[in-house]
Amino acid sequence: MRPASVLKFDYSDRMTETTIPLLPCRTSLIEAAVDFYAALGFETTSLQKSPYAYAVVERGSVELQLYGMKDYDPASSHSGCYVLTHDVDGLHTAFRAGLKAAYGRIPTRGLPRIGPLKDMSYGVRQFLLTDPTGNTIRIGQPISEDLNHRPAPKETFARALHMADLFADSKQDLPGAAKIIDRVLGLTNEHPTPVEKLRLLVLRGDIAQRMGEAEQAAGLLAEAEAVRLGPEERESAADALARLTDLRG
Repeated sequence: MRPASVLKFDYSDRMTETTIPLLPCRTSLIEAAVDFYAALGFETTSLQKSPYAYAVVERGSVELQLYGMKDYDPASSHSGCYVLTHDVDGLHTAFRAGLKAAYGRIPTRGLPRIGPLKDMSYGVRQFLLTDPTGNTIRIGQPISEDLNHRPAPKETFARALHMADLFADSKQDLPGAAKIIDRVLGLTNEHPTPVEKLRLLVLRGDIAQRMGEAEQAAGLLAEAEAVRLGPEERESAADALARLTDLRG
């Protein structure tokens, strides 16, 4: 999902309108959701339980409003919004630190969770943040003036990484992403570069963890850890290596 309609971090002081996302929340989880956003540095400016559950959280120019639904299922949620920032790496670091302080660990799977930083094929560097009630906040920084999807690479493994990333983190089709990676990792007539192999294994291990396949995830991540890289390769694979450390931790 590319950022076609977004809530911005002070991109222009000429704005006279403000977009405020209204996000559904299971009524019984509204306080847990508020606590989650507090860990990220949001201030709770409103919280009510009656006559209906409703909360407002704010961080800088970003405001999110949560409304309670008694039978809302977080596991099947497709709700969320996109936030653009000038410092996606800084926010990712700050949010991880806040979550670790609040939860005693950095949640990378289940609900809530924070995802890895990635350079996406539509000119944005982003990460995904999912709250306890299933809302996914995509936080990104443009790294190109062209925000249209790039054509998929023709090379086998680069193409697989391109498509699997889109399936996992834009379409949120985890089985589809897993199928793409499993097919190319099973090839015998072509072989990925060490960096491509590492990225494929880390993404596949991440997907396995998110699908609750702990044993398979452990095997994939151990295989990724065994990939040998030179100094330049390690630099180009920095995001995947950071994710590997998270998932193995």
